Amino acid sequence: MQKRYLGQTNIEITPLLVGTWQAGKKMWAGIEDGESIKAIRAAFEAGITTIDTAEIYGEGHSESIVAQALADVRERVIYATKVFANHLKYEEVIAACDRSLKNLQTDYIDLYQIHWPSGSWNTEIVPISETMAALNYLKAQGKIRAIGVSNFSRSQLEEASQYGRIESIQPPYSLFWRSVEKEIMPYCIENNISILAYSPLAQGLLTGKFRNGYQLAAEDHRIKNKLFHGENFQRVQAALTQLEPIANRYNCSLAQLSLAWLIKQPQTNAIAGVRNAAQAVNNAQAMTINLTPEDLKLIDNIGKQVTDFLDDNPVLWDF
Repeated sequence: MQKRYLGQTNIEITPLLVGTWQAGKKMWAGIEDGESIKAIRAAFEAGITTIDTAEIYGEGHSESIVAQALADVRERVIYATKVFANHLKYEEVIAACDRSLKNLQTDYIDLYQIHWPSGSWNTEIVPISETMAALNYLKAQGKIRAIGVSNFSRSQLEEASQYGRIESIQPPYSLFWRSVEKEIMPYCIENNISILAYSPLAQGLLTGKFRNGYQLAAEDHRIKNKLFHGENFQRVQAALTQLEPIANRYNCSLAQLSLAWLIKQPQTNAIAGVRNAAQAVNNAQAMTINLTPEDLKLIDNIGKQVTDFLDDNPVLWDF
């Protein structure tokens, strides 16, 4: 499987990454550990060797599931995990990293990311210089190989970059959610920073599974997602109808088409969550789809029928 370098490092990542928020169980419905382990392993065997997780996903449970799935092939995979916004003081970063190392059953993390900027989710404000000092220390110690950020604005990314090399940024990005293209993407292109897009299938909407009349479980966090409601949802449905014949021409699913489009965008790789082994295998096939320039543009324009009506708030949810 063709790989790409992470930022300016020699760390090779796959264009698709396995997302493991759901493996933590918290804020998800119907997740079983055994199925999560099988799904992560199936993704690896299908060629997706880069895995994204976080300490906040089930308070370490997701990281433990990743280890159960891949500990025996650790040297053949790339682990990316994150420190949450409530652990950004110097000593807290160090402690959080040690917990993640233990959960992941490894002595190094390939990419360690700040999950949310300081102050997010009513957390204490910590100077980015302090957090970056801890991350630089961990890198010097060999506990982490690269530093990334997640959910940062361009100005926050620029500020963090003053205190150390940032190799990646993780924003929400999909055909139906594209605020990253306005300010963050040009900066990433200029500075060779990898974009690791989360929610690349718009939290399932781009699979075509959520049609009119579909009811989400009350405990499913997607019930607060802006795209699942009102006129936004109706525009999504109209766009999916236009995407279906394109997917049929490539003999692929809507999900595969959407992932194939996304990983063709500048600097962009996609983090796709998986509930079961079949989803993992299907996602991996998106890396083999070669969209023509004409179809890339056509898909782009269809997506804008949804995104042109969204506001500039980069956050997907009305929590």
